[in-house]
Amino acid sequence: MADKENKYPENVEGKYYVDDECIACDACVLAAPDHFNMDDDDGHAFVTKQPNGEEEEEACREAMDACPVEAIGNDGE
Repeated sequence: MADKENKYPENVEGKYYVDDECIACDACVLAAPDHFNMDDDDGHAFVTKQPNGEEEEEACREAMDACPVEAIGNDGE
């Protein structure tokens, strides 16, 4: 389970975030490319845009479910 105390500083402010358990597998970027991006230099994903509306919320939930190491957190749930 993701820990907000260990989230990456690149995450935009909001309820979704990626923490330091990320293994750079790209699952979140593939599931929700408008909301997640990869820091290729550091080798981890981060949230670039918080969801706005139910369709975007569903994409972020899908990305969270796809994460094999549970590195995506949601402070709203």
